[in-house]
Amino acid sequence: MSVSQHPSDVSGRLNTGVAHNARVWNYWIGGKDHYEVDQRVGDHVATVFPVIRDVARADRGFLGRAVRFLTADCGVRQFLDIGTGLPTLDNTHEIAQRIAPESRIVYVDNDPIVLVHARSLLVGTPQGATDYLDADAHHPDSVIEGASATLDLDRPVAVMMLGILNFVVDTEQALDIVRRIMASVPSGSYLAMTHPTTDADLGGEGNVEAMRFWNENATPPITARSRAEVSAFFDGLDLLEPGLVSCSQWRAEPESAAVLPQFGAVAVKP
Repeated sequence: MSVSQHPSDVSGRLNTGVAHNARVWNYWIGGKDHYEVDQRVGDHVATVFPVIRDVARADRGFLGRAVRFLTADCGVRQFLDIGTGLPTLDNTHEIAQRIAPESRIVYVDNDPIVLVHARSLLVGTPQGATDYLDADAHHPDSVIEGASATLDLDRPVAVMMLGILNFVVDTEQALDIVRRIMASVPSGSYLAMTHPTTDADLGGEGNVEAMRFWNENATPPITARSRAEVSAFFDGLDLLEPGLVSCSQWRAEPESAAVLPQFGAVAVKP
């Protein structure tokens, strides 16, 4: 595995006085890589939005199902995982390489604590490749350029964007990021995405107050989007069954999984 920047080079970027998404998310799913400020903010969000821990676990469950489906059923052997977050059990490369050891994975994140942990935890099989790119999703051209060192962009790539576009507050910019990245991968590539919503049919009303508190007390700023807005990210792509649904219910067993205010979908580039 390679890492694009040595952890000692980014220690000055680490701010332990303000809650950060990667660390709070890690707290919600039961990890240990967070600080007191992350726990404090995470607990308050959970007070005003009690299903947030369920959402975090459901998002992680979606990742596992999507990677297994893409690897085993669709034959994908390359993954570009943007907005990696802190490594935990069953990361993208572990799931994919368990099925196809030759799989190649590039993780992308710009949180310094994620970079510190990436070196020791994101170790892949000798048959495949696992890389970590210290880059910002707001700059998709840099992401693609960096990923091309490990991935063959003439062959299909599964682009994973789980819980990341909600941190691109401007919707037009978020749409442009998706368009540019998907334009850089060939026909037969896939986009897997999750995104929070305030839509009432998914029980998202509680997200309003939770996100207001988050934006006043944590970083980076976050936004929710409606079904129509999230659907627009898949323009020009073919949504796979069951379409855009609560991520907890995407190809889930049992089908009675609780509906949660986090959309999930996978689409293929024709």
